[in-house]
Amino acid sequence: MKIAIPVTDGKLCMHFGHCEEFALFKVDATNKSVLGKEVISAPPHQPGLLPGWLADRGADVVIAGGMGSRAQDLFSEKKIKVVVGACGENPEDIVKDYLNGSLQTGNNACDH
Repeated sequence: MKIAIPVTDGKLCMHFGHCEEFALFKVDATNKSVLGKEVISAPPHQPGLLPGWLADRGADVVIAGGMGSRAQDLFSEKKIKVVVGACGENPEDIVKDYLNGSLQTGNNACDH
């Protein structure tokens, strides 16, 4: 399974569509372990682009601080699970918390 986290300055970016990079984590969900990490530059912001772009990179889950409802619908169409309202800064800690079922989530930081 691959989990995508939007990052800026190495930390979780609260506004999904405006991040600098994506940290892609290859994980073993059964053993709850991180197998590898790849950081790739985000493409220029363009509405509707990221769901297909991340699907092409094998993402199964996207964990974000905030994401608009239309983007969530587009990810759903690509069979990518979306978790919004994630709290924390370190992407690897966020992934580990997700795998362990202890990820803290709050309000969706995006309102469009």
